[in-house]
Amino acid sequence: MKDALRLEPTPASPGPAGGVLAAWERFVQGDDQVRGVRPEVVLSWQRCRERYQVDPHLAEVPVAAGRVEHTLEHDMVFTELGGRAVSVTPEVDSLGGIVTVTDASGRILAAWGHPGTLARAHDSNLAPWFCWSECTAGTNGMGTALEAHGPVVIRRAEHWCQAFHNWVCAGIAVRDVVTREPIAVLNISCWRTQLPPAAVGWLANAVSRTQWTLRKRARDSGLELVTAFTRAKARSGAALAAVDTAGKVVIADEAASALLGVPGSTPAVDPTLRWNPGLPDLAGVARYASKHAAHDPDWVGATQVLTRPAAEPTSLGIRPVFASGCLVGSLISFGVADGERLPQAQGSANPGAQPRRVVAMQDNRMVLLRPREVRFAESDGNDVWLSTDEGRLRAACHGLDRLGGELADAGFLRAHRRYLVNLGRVREVERGYKGELFLVMDGRANEKVPVSRRNAPTVRRALGI
Repeated sequence: MKDALRLEPTPASPGPAGGVLAAWERFVQGDDQVRGVRPEVVLSWQRCRERYQVDPHLAEVPVAAGRVEHTLEHDMVFTELGGRAVSVTPEVDSLGGIVTVTDASGRILAAWGHPGTLARAHDSNLAPWFCWSECTAGTNGMGTALEAHGPVVIRRAEHWCQAFHNWVCAGIAVRDVVTREPIAVLNISCWRTQLPPAAVGWLANAVSRTQWTLRKRARDSGLELVTAFTRAKARSGAALAAVDTAGKVVIADEAASALLGVPGSTPAVDPTLRWNPGLPDLAGVARYASKHAAHDPDWVGATQVLTRPAAEPTSLGIRPVFASGCLVGSLISFGVADGERLPQAQGSANPGAQPRRVVAMQDNRMVLLRPREVRFAESDGNDVWLSTDEGRLRAACHGLDRLGGELADAGFLRAHRRYLVNLGRVREVERGYKGELFLVMDGRANEKVPVSRRNAPTVRRALGI
């Protein structure tokens, strides 16, 4: 859809939909058997009630607390989204709505639109500098978009807080293409008026254009990491790898590749093609390094992690890499211990730690699975489908990368761009006509999971074949 948004107002309804409102009333009272409510809304309600403990009778949201730090790249995103919001303001005004931009904390940075609706929004603190994350305002277009991947529409009684039941809103987050963490949210809200379908399409298109810019910058950052790796390799004989800010491997030499479980000397510049290391601790190390290097560009760290195949502690040296003043990743040197020691929690994960549950959805019900009950996961766009002992279920989380991070310590490994496999449930390994590998999973269905050529060496090492 193009920037020229065509919004036709739909008739206002007299009040919240009765079925959803009744379900909300029961859920607020503690009833988990919710029917007739979209699964993504139920999951949000669950977070609001159990994790965030947001008062459903909250009338006003608070001012954003504390100082939120933004990078230059984040400022670029805010500026671009602001420009798109201004371009659509006349259409939103004619609809009687408002358009807002928030940062990653849910703090509204700016709002445009119908003057009367802006004034009404201000009464509920739907205005700049107030925080609309789920943990402060419950289920809403802006806050729930920060928790989801893709557009989010929240209608009337689907809001967690009763005071916002007259609002209808649609939001979508711009996410860092490397870390997948949210940067900002673009949102359209209306008072007692249904949003037309065109609004969701415009939001998705606007964010897609911004994400394209971020992907281009991430590819440039990948090239910078390869260059830094090449220079460092010429000066050092230690096993060396370059990782991005999420801990994914951009390039590793032959010695480091054996420890990380990735192909050796094979650059992966594109952020969507970077290697997932066989060291779950590396993501935490990369995040810690990014946080400290942002404040001190000269910071150098050191820690110990458990590596394969030796399964014994190995020293790591971490040196951040900057390009044009922006942090793009780190160089990881194995067997080097020079630098500030990282806290134990950041440098050494508990090998026995496992997520307590994998949450799946089935007919508006949340199914709580133990990791061992999942044979493999398959991505379908942003959706992830689980092959389980209970049948084929849709995972509550979006994105295979996110699920892979949660299950890294539970024996799961990326076998293919679209598949995450529970190694403990592999029964056989088959070789195809052209030499490709297939993993035959246990269970009655005789399911087969393909192994991509780029992941085959890692899978072979993990299975000991």
